[in-house]
Amino acid sequence: MRIEIDEEKCVGGGQCVMAAAEVFDQRDEDGIVVLLQSAPGPEWYEAVRRAAVLCPAAAIRIIE
Repeated sequence: MRIEIDEEKCVGGGQCVMAAAEVFDQRDEDGIVVLLQSAPGPEWYEAVRRAAVLCPAAAIRIIE
């Protein structure tokens, strides 16, 4: 699994961080998503998929 983020789409909702805090974070100044792991281990796959579904702006792209 590889993750790509479209920062232009991100609205800073924080759903990704709540779903997978080891993979996603947010910038302090504007709340835009920060990708901590672009290729997380299998133990994070379910949480990352959940984060992508919860993202209100569809800014998370998962490449399997």
